[in-house]
Amino acid sequence: MNPQGERWTAEQVLALAPDATSRTAGGKLAAAGQWSGAGAHGQAVWGLCSGSGSKPYQTVVDLNGPGYRCSCPSRKFPCKHALGLLLLWASGEGGVPGGGEPPEWAEQWLGDRRERAEKLAAAARDGGPGRGGETGDGAGRGEKGESGGAADPEAARRRAERRAQRIAAGATELERRLADLLRDGLASADRAGYGAWDETAARMVDAQAPGLETRVRELAAIPSSGPGWPARLLEECALAHLLNQGFLHLDRLPEKLAATTRTRVGLTTPVAELLATGEPIRDRWLVLGRQDGTDGRLTTRRIWLRGERTHRMALLLSFSAPGQSPELALPPGLVLDADLTYYPAARPLRAAIGTRHEELPHAPSPPAPSPPEGCDVDTALAAYGAALGEDPWLDGWPVVLADVVPVPGDGGWQLADERSGSALPVDPRCAGRTDLWQLMAISGGGPVTVFGECGHRGFSPLTAWDPTPVSLLDTAAQGGIR
Repeated sequence: MNPQGERWTAEQVLALAPDATSRTAGGKLAAAGQWSGAGAHGQAVWGLCSGSGSKPYQTVVDLNGPGYRCSCPSRKFPCKHALGLLLLWASGEGGVPGGGEPPEWAEQWLGDRRERAEKLAAAARDGGPGRGGETGDGAGRGEKGESGGAADPEAARRRAERRAQRIAAGATELERRLADLLRDGLASADRAGYGAWDETAARMVDAQAPGLETRVRELAAIPSSGPGWPARLLEECALAHLLNQGFLHLDRLPEKLAATTRTRVGLTTPVAELLATGEPIRDRWLVLGRQDGTDGRLTTRRIWLRGERTHRMALLLSFSAPGQSPELALPPGLVLDADLTYYPAARPLRAAIGTRHEELPHAPSPPAPSPPEGCDVDTALAAYGAALGEDPWLDGWPVVLADVVPVPGDGGWQLADERSGSALPVDPRCAGRTDLWQLMAISGGGPVTVFGECGHRGFSPLTAWDPTPVSLLDTAAQGGIR
C-alpha cells in the first residue's frame, strides 16, 4: 500500500521547476544511484544526494505546499536536488520506497513547518495578527504582519492614516504631472525622455503607492512604441486619472469599488486578517495555469484556479526576492480540496488559501483526468466585458476556451472558433514567444482547449490540454512579458 496515495506525475514535478536549466539538471539526478537513504511517508519525501563534496546533500520535500529544504548552496526553489528526488519518487516505489519515518534532520524541518502553519491557523481563527507572509500565497509589498506580541489597534490606525495621506499626496502629484503632459500636448511626449517619468515614479515609491508607480512606468514606455502610440498614451492617462480621483474621493465610492481602488494603488489586506474576517469558500480547485514575472526587485508568481462546484476563478499571488523562486508551486492540472478566501473587490479574483481538506491531508489530489470545461470566443469576450465594467483598470480576465484552433498569420496569431465563426486575436506581446508554435503542435491543426487571459490587447495563452495540461509559459514567463 502506498501511504501517500497517488504519486505525482513527472509533468507535475517538472512544472515546479523555476527554469529550464533546473528541469534539465533535475532530470539528470532522477536516478537511484545518485541517492541513499531515500524514503517517503505521510507528507514528506527525503533523501541524501551525492555531490562534489565529501558530504551528501540533505534534501527533503513537504508535499503539503509544497515546500523544500536542501543543504546545497543553490538559491533556486526548488533546487535541482529537490526536483531530482521528486522525479525519482514519481517514477514509483523502486527509487523512493514508502513507509518508515523521516531522519532527524528532515523531521526537524518538517516539524518547524507544521508549527508555523499551526500558529498561522490559530491566528486566523482568533483574529490575531499572524504573519502575513507565511500563508502560501505571499503577502506582497507592505503586507507583512507584525511578528509576535499583541497588536495595538490605535497604533495600526495611525500608521494606516499616515500611509493613506502619503498615497493621497502621491496621487495629487501624479495628477499635476498628467495635467502638464496634456497641456504641452501628447505628441511631444516622445521628446521629453524618460527622466521626468523616472522622477515621478520615484515620488510614487516615496508615497508608498506601488500601484501608481507601476502605472507611471507603463506610461513612460508608451511614447515612440509604435504606430498609434499617442492614442494609447491618452487611454492610459485617462485610467491613471480615474485611479487618482477614485482614491482621492474614496468616501464617495461604493464599498466594493472603493476596495478595488485601494488594491489598485497598492493597499491590500494582510493575509492573516483576510483569513480571520473573510468568508471561506470550499471547493475542489483545479490549477489552470502559472506564470512568473519580475520587475527587477521582486519575483511575482501568479497561479490561476477554478472551482469545480462554484465555477469561480481565483488568482493566488506569491512573491520572492529576485533570483529566487516563490515557494507556492502548484503545477497545472493539480486539484485541491481547500478553502479559498477572496480579497475584497468589485469583481473578486485574488484569493488566499486557507484550510485544505484532502482526504489524505499529506498529499494533493491527483490531476484532473480530462480538459476542463471551456467556452466559446463570444462567451469569453462577454465575461471580460462584464469584469471590466466592475473594474475599469482590469488588464485581463481568466477564461478557458474550448475547441479553438490556433492560426498564425501576417497580422498576428488568432484562435479561431469554428462553432461561431469568430476568432480571438492573440495578444501582440506574445508574438515572439516560441510557445505559440508549441500550441500549434499540440493542436495539430485541430481544435484544442486553452486557458489564458482575455484582455483589451487580445488573448494571452498560458496552458493547453492534449488531453493532459501543458504549461506554455514554463520558460517564456521568466522573460516577463506582462
